[in-house]
Amino acid sequence: MKWFRFLPFYLLTLLPFSASAQEGFSSQPVPDSVWAKMQGKTFVANPHIQRSDLRYLRVLHWDYDEQTHQGELVCNRLIADKLIAIFRELYRAHYPIQRIRLADEYDANDELQMRDNNTSCFCYRTVSGSQHLSYHARGLAIDVNPLYNPYIRYAKDGSPIIEPANAKPYADRSKQYRYKIVKGDLLHRLFLKHGFTWGGAWRTMKDYQHFEFHTK
Repeated sequence: MKWFRFLPFYLLTLLPFSASAQEGFSSQPVPDSVWAKMQGKTFVANPHIQRSDLRYLRVLHWDYDEQTHQGELVCNRLIADKLIAIFRELYRAHYPIQRIRLADEYDANDELQMRDNNTSCFCYRTVSGSQHLSYHARGLAIDVNPLYNPYIRYAKDGSPIIEPANAKPYADRSKQYRYKIVKGDLLHRLFLKHGFTWGGAWRTMKDYQHFEFHTK
């Protein structure tokens, strides 16, 4: 019966999602160290959302280097469990996400973090090209692999405005390339399953990186 002492480890190797991997996923109130980093960057004093409305998440993700990476993001508490569930499934399936860092590491500059293909959620800001608050401002939207899934709107003369600026090669959605989000892929299905809508389905503009959750 000596083999019995090796059973726990053996069983873990058979599980699609091991206990050690699960430890990389967590949701908690925003820690003091993260809150301090957010001040004057992703968070500014406002009447719409407060610290108690937000959650700090740690998630694991895979990339094309076939390695596990630790990511972190801040979101609205209303979608914290949904995002944990989604990222668990994406990690289990080895769905490639290049990086998931706090937007504060880019001084909350959306163009910079999109150029770096950074996936992020909360940032108190307006919708690009408008004065309306973004769903990101309430922590209810997330942008995934944004460089390869750009935001495309049109000027009055009909010319396209592509964000980030270095994403022009990825505005042609008929082409195939890494990190591309398409209707019906695993990421798209998971976000829709959990009640999000996709910016890639919008009519007057396209935001292929963007998923947002509408509260009732």
